[in-house]
This record gives sequence, structure tokens and C-alpha cells, in this order.
Amino acid sequence: MRLLFEMDKHDYDECTHSFSRPSARSIIIRDGKVAMIHSMKYDYYKFPGGGIEQGEDPAEAMIRETREETGLVVIPETVKEYGLVHRIQKSDSDPTEVFIQDNYYYLCDAEETVVSQHLDGYESKEDYQLEFVDPYAAIEKNSRDIHGPYNPMMFQREAKVLNMLIAEGHLGSRQDDQ
Repeated sequence: MRLLFEMDKHDYDECTHSFSRPSARSIIIRDGKVAMIHSMKYDYYKFPGGGIEQGEDPAEAMIRETREETGLVVIPETVKEYGLVHRIQKSDSDPTEVFIQDNYYYLCDAEETVVSQHLDGYESKEDYQLEFVDPYAAIEKNSRDIHGPYNPMMFQREAKVLNMLIAEGHLGSRQDDQ
């Protein structure tokens, strides 16, 4: 899978150990809008997806996580690799730990019918809602305000991926909307 970009804070020289948590995320586009999770509690957008379980294929994790978080059922034969974002920084919770995350993004389609979500505890508390959102609106919302306890790198990552999708013609430009 191609490397889209790296996010490296270079702030971990004093760390003594590392923690790696790879994730997989879906990019589902309909009518120039992209499927995203809207956290109603903290008012931010993120691509559907989450952690890859031990021994799980990243594409399978993306399909599972997308269904759990959004209720969208990904059509497996439409899944195409988009790219990887490599993130590395000192952990927010342990100053002796390096946090490493490879985020695998996949372009795909989903069935029209949306099934019920299966949210875990924190996702329910944040009141995750599926929205097909204008990419510029998502970028703008994530760049304003503080969105709860989350590291700003998550919002920067999502904005950068959205901007790449726009630049590569997967999503329309502002001029297309006028």
C-alpha cells in the first residue's frame, strides 16, 4: 500500500518502549460527499474505522469497523487500497511510551440499506452518528475548536486525507459546487 504521508512529532527520544495500534478506515463517497462519523458529544468528524485485531486483515477490519460504527455494509468486491498514514509520537497517556499507528485507508462502496450500529462504550457516549458530509465542511469543523480529549494529530490526519482525495479528483472541488 502506498504511503500517503507520515506524521512524526520527533518527541519521543526519552521514551523507553513503544505501543503500536494499527487501524483501518473506509472512504465511501456518494454524490460528492464522504461518509464520516460525527461525534455529537465532541463535535468532530472522522473516517469510519478503528483498530485491527490480532491476526485480522486490514481490509476485513475496515469492513467490520465501518459496519459497527456506521451501519454501512461495505461491498467487499469494491474495496481498493487508497493509502497508509504512518503516525509516531510520544504517548498522550504515558510519557515513557512511543505511540505508533499505521492507518490503512480503503476506497469502497456500501449497500444502500443501513443496518443498526454496534457501538462500544466510548462510541455510544460520544453518540456517533453517520453523516455524508461535504469534505470542506468536515475540514473546517475539525480545524475549529478543541474536540474533547483527542490529540489534534487525529484531526490533522483526517483533513490531510480529505485534501488529498479532493486534489486527486475523488471528491469535487469548491468550484464544482458553484
